[in-house]
Amino acid sequence: MDIAATLARILDAHRDRPGALLPVLHEVQNAVGFIPPETVPAIATALNLSRAEVHGVISYYHHFRQEPTGRHVVRVCCAEACQAVGGEVLAEHARTRLAGSDVTLEPVYCLGLCACGPAVQVDETQLHAAMTPAKFDALVARLEAER
Repeated sequence: MDIAATLARILDAHRDRPGALLPVLHEVQNAVGFIPPETVPAIATALNLSRAEVHGVISYYHHFRQEPTGRHVVRVCCAEACQAVGGEVLAEHARTRLAGSDVTLEPVYCLGLCACGPAVQVDETQLHAAMTPAKFDALVARLEAER
């Protein structure tokens, strides 16, 4: 993928829109998978912002990634409802299990499955409730087997 051409296309589409920074960042991440650091100066220039302003927005919102992810992204809910039913134990288990894996682990604060936590989400599409360390291991084994 030509990141420069992709960025140019996105900036051309949004350059004159008020409040274009968030839509630009979302489109870059959707196209590339993350916000490459080398795109920040071009985004800042095109939108008449400082590099610090662009970087500040990227680093403030947890949704934006500054590094490429693994083949899959697994989100573990760390909100209070999930913590109350073993979420912290699951999150620690997930960190240990995914160390060195090509699966990216991200903590999130509520997946909307509060009544049946702990909850896990895979690739922004698959939700899994009542997750245990054993179920988590089986889920990750399936993801890793997709190679």
